[in-house]
Amino acid sequence: MKVLMLAPHPFYQDRGTPIAVHLMLKVLSERGDAVDVLTYAQGQRLVYEGVSIFRIPKIPFIHGLRPGFSWKKVICDFVMLLKAVGLALRRRYDLVHAVEESVFMALLLKVLFKIPYLYDMDSSLVEQMVERYSWLTFFKKGLDAMEAVAVQKAYAVMPVCEALATQIQKYKPRKMCVLQDVSLLKENALGCVSNLRKDFSLSGLVVMYVGNFEPYQGIGLLLKSFARVLREVQGVDLVLIGGESSDLEKYRNQVGCLGMREKVHFLGHQPVEHLADYLAQADILVSPRLKGNNTPMKIYSYLHSAKPIVATNLPTHTQVLNERVAVLGAPTPEDFSKGLLDLIQNESLRLELGKAGKKLVEENYSEEKFREKLMKFYDELEKELCEK
Repeated sequence: MKVLMLAPHPFYQDRGTPIAVHLMLKVLSERGDAVDVLTYAQGQRLVYEGVSIFRIPKIPFIHGLRPGFSWKKVICDFVMLLKAVGLALRRRYDLVHAVEESVFMALLLKVLFKIPYLYDMDSSLVEQMVERYSWLTFFKKGLDAMEAVAVQKAYAVMPVCEALATQIQKYKPRKMCVLQDVSLLKENALGCVSNLRKDFSLSGLVVMYVGNFEPYQGIGLLLKSFARVLREVQGVDLVLIGGESSDLEKYRNQVGCLGMREKVHFLGHQPVEHLADYLAQADILVSPRLKGNNTPMKIYSYLHSAKPIVATNLPTHTQVLNERVAVLGAPTPEDFSKGLLDLIQNESLRLELGKAGKKLVEENYSEEKFREKLMKFYDELEKELCEK
């Protein structure tokens, strides 16, 4: 098929949605589709057979784009919409593959050019917006109505998790396929990173967090929980990978206020190809996420690493994790620290959970499973569209 993929974010970057788009482009390239990708000006340049990447112009005052809804993204998306219309005028597309908020661009393209679209749904846009700007609560009914139209007018919807699929059932989508994220560890090269124990003089257990430092990720909760842990045991250190420079400054100050500068270590952004090496050096992995209903992409790599996990007992985690593969606790310092202490003090439990987690990923969330599901769904779409 001739596909226009709308990817409203910097591409490529080592974070959730761009990584998922990268995985999809690999599959669609293998499948033989001709794909035009329209994305932001920022990002690393990648090459795929049969894939052409178009970028919006650089906007002088737009930089430092972060995940989630922002007014900077609204400006970029408006420019992207204009370019999408231009592409649709010059080229004939069988399908628009719309990622995240670009679904509203796809909806306009459907009205103007009669091109069906696939809504690649990574999260609820309404929840994202309301969580970031509380005053938008007054407009929630209208925003919900817009999301409903986007789902109902889509030829197909591809939510990233079961919670999203359940949430949008009320809109009665025409066709749906849940396409979960996968572990990224198979793509990683080994032996490329520093030795954390040597570099930071670590002699005990290592608790590790990997991901962005957006408020919904619960870094503040993690630090308060770890401070409570240090009141009980001292032979443990916390390593955090990710975060922008402003985030690192903010949380280093919090670490100082909690009196644990020597026990908490910030590495900043690290290449995704080094993820396996870093996870291999951890003893316990953590996901203190506070909000959202999509499962964090890191969870699949966490599980695949065969290391035990402590996570908040919220739907964002519990649709994949359970007590057989992780320790789940309430999103409070008291409960989350108890989960950490349970694992710190029980080596056999760490081994048991790690082994079960790796088995879960290999059976259900491998890159091969992702490839098979996406291939099958696109085959169905192509057959149906050809018959119309």
